[in-house]
Amino acid sequence: MHEWALADAIVRTVLEYAGKENAEKVKKVQVVLGELQDVAEDIVKFAMEQLFSGTIAEGAEIEFIEEEAVFRCRNCGHTWKLKEVKDKFDKRIKEDIHFIPEVVHAFLACPKCGSHDFEVVQGRGVYVAGIKIEKGGEA
Repeated sequence: MHEWALADAIVRTVLEYAGKENAEKVKKVQVVLGELQDVAEDIVKFAMEQLFSGTIAEGAEIEFIEEEAVFRCRNCGHTWKLKEVKDKFDKRIKEDIHFIPEVVHAFLACPKCGSHDFEVVQGRGVYVAGIKIEKGGEA
């Protein structure tokens, strides 16, 4: 259900932009999926296709770009990636992070100094990175 809500927000964003630009057709949509969200790409794509049905975005190419999760320790400055520590998470923890990415601070610590005071540099959230539209026969 989380994926459908994300897809709905993406579709509304795309259609609002296309409307402001007086587009006749939406040709392509690029969506960044932050690794920390752990979103099921196939469900988001299916939902977007269903929600685009009957709009100027029906049939638009949907491209997903996965953004790797990267963290930086505020204590020692060490930078690391989620994939380096992801195997320490069980299924419940992965699900918690999927729904509320901010809880990652409760389950993750800097692998160098052990501090829980770190920032998410990238890989959090879902956003539209690009929209290709057609105006008056132009692509």
